Amino acid sequence: MLAHRVGGSWRVLGTLLAVSIPLLAGCSLSSPYTYGHYEHAAVAADHVTASEAGAEILRAGGNAVDAAVATSFTLSVVRPYSCGIGGGGFMVIRFSEEGAARLERLGRVPARREIALNYRETCPAAVGPDYFEKLPEGASTRGGAAVAVPGTVAGLLHALERYGTMDRARVLAPAIRAAEAGFRADEHYTSSTRELIERFEKNPEWKGRFAFVWDRYLHHGTVKAGDRVHVPEQAVTLRLIAEKGAAGFYEGPVAEAIIKATRRTGGVVSEWDVREYTPLEEEPLAFEFGGQRFLTMPPPSSGGLAMAEALGILERIMPAPPELRYPGPPARSLGESIRNAYPVVLAYERWRAGPYTHALIESLKHAFADRAEWLGDPRFVQVPTERLLSAPYLAERSATSQQERTQTPDRYGTRQPEVGDRRRTPEDGGTSHFCVIDGDGSAVSCTETVNLEFGSCVVAEPFGFVLNNEMDDFTARVGEANAFGLVQSARNSPQPGKRPLSSMTPTIVVGGAGEVVAIAGGSGGPRIISATVQVLLNAILFGEHASAAVSADRVHHQWSPDVVRFETRFGPYVEDAEFVDGLRERGHTVEPISAIANVQLIKRTENGWEAACDPRKGGRPAGY
Repeated sequence: MLAHRVGGSWRVLGTLLAVSIPLLAGCSLSSPYTYGHYEHAAVAADHVTASEAGAEILRAGGNAVDAAVATSFTLSVVRPYSCGIGGGGFMVIRFSEEGAARLERLGRVPARREIALNYRETCPAAVGPDYFEKLPEGASTRGGAAVAVPGTVAGLLHALERYGTMDRARVLAPAIRAAEAGFRADEHYTSSTRELIERFEKNPEWKGRFAFVWDRYLHHGTVKAGDRVHVPEQAVTLRLIAEKGAAGFYEGPVAEAIIKATRRTGGVVSEWDVREYTPLEEEPLAFEFGGQRFLTMPPPSSGGLAMAEALGILERIMPAPPELRYPGPPARSLGESIRNAYPVVLAYERWRAGPYTHALIESLKHAFADRAEWLGDPRFVQVPTERLLSAPYLAERSATSQQERTQTPDRYGTRQPEVGDRRRTPEDGGTSHFCVIDGDGSAVSCTETVNLEFGSCVVAEPFGFVLNNEMDDFTARVGEANAFGLVQSARNSPQPGKRPLSSMTPTIVVGGAGEVVAIAGGSGGPRIISATVQVLLNAILFGEHASAAVSADRVHHQWSPDVVRFETRFGPYVEDAEFVDGLRERGHTVEPISAIANVQLIKRTENGWEAACDPRKGGRPAGY
């Protein structure tokens, strides 16, 4: 186990803050349809059809892995711009004792109870570090050159065959039904396609080059909420996978379609690349914080390491909270009690909007600076995970932080500053996250992606699925930012078989008695890291209800560019102006943004599970 201790106990702080939580319940603006409470088992995905697919499998007796596979394949149909069988992902699995014993009775003895499954896309064999230097600008984002070898199907089937309890036909049945029936575009679908439609209009040749996306997914640029999106070709693909397993995708007509589509649009994916794709099973990155044990993905996912580093630094620089106790005489009525409590709650909110948020931003800046310098695929470069999460290093970084003032970029992490890209970056990339807890207490946290909306815009015809543009997550051009404004080092340059750096942060939190207490993760490029950290702090440290923890507004800083982005829609903050002024007084450059990632969360309660889907994307949980 990659185990690191980055924090001691915050139980006293958590207990104090819990006093104010009932009075803050009104901060949540989430729709009741984005939240559910379930006694036995739950699925939280960013589309209700996918959540219901997983819940159907759980009710039928499947375990968390069975449900996760059903959920993922269904998301490929109903969130085609976010994820799918043409992409890749990361899955963290944690079996309870009962869940492991159940597998053993079926003859599927797990080598370990905690698994990190890496089915991130891989670089084609014909691509080297300077590949994109020789191509036109934008080649790493749209078109065949942007396509990396898809890993989702191999990863899901690996999980099912080793750790599931049902056969392929059963778990793929909900996805096949969804593909045959089609689905209604929702508000998130249409808002996510708006900018892409504009790009099609500015580049008319795209309408022929990427005709399937333009015609079928964008409805010739007229798609709107409520429109039916129907791509029954995906059902054909899913039936081949159900019948033949991985060979139904990585060999035969589907593999041929992938190769033909990428090469027709300027790519170099080969038959060998597709046939030889293999998912990787490894130990989760584990660390302790606040008396809890966090399980997440190791590199080439940067999310887990960045989360661990940020929380380790945050604990060391966290300012003291206000005294959460009214100092006056006992209240004589409920109204008087509320009036007396108001100054306490106001002080607490100002603390969270001021000193706490500044400390959080400073911690994230350190983590993202080190992400830029040190991270890559550990099978190709040495990633100093132990050093970055060691107590001396965390203490050293925290010692450079100041409570009253932010600093120049060169003071963060252990690298020299780069000039970040200040362009407007996507508010939600082509990524999706879901959480599963089954009746045995086993859990799955899974994040999958095609990178940008509709990935490369290349479709494997006639099978109807979008291919990723994951090559842009490599350092396509040294010194230049990618589509998310991230400047990354040559450690992340493309090489044959290499997996690009990712911000995905699927996480499972385990309590002191060995029970799962929370499952979380998100979508939205590098903002995934900031958002997942804040949601888990809200839920675990501050004791917030799952709905409030997900709905509360968030901040994001990725070190470069040196800008704080903050939301204005959901807000626990007392006044936006007061909050912004406070950050500016500390030297931050501040910019508003409509949304910082989309997070799904499942949280343990005394009588079951709270499951919350992010209202920013409009999912809905399901369970029983």
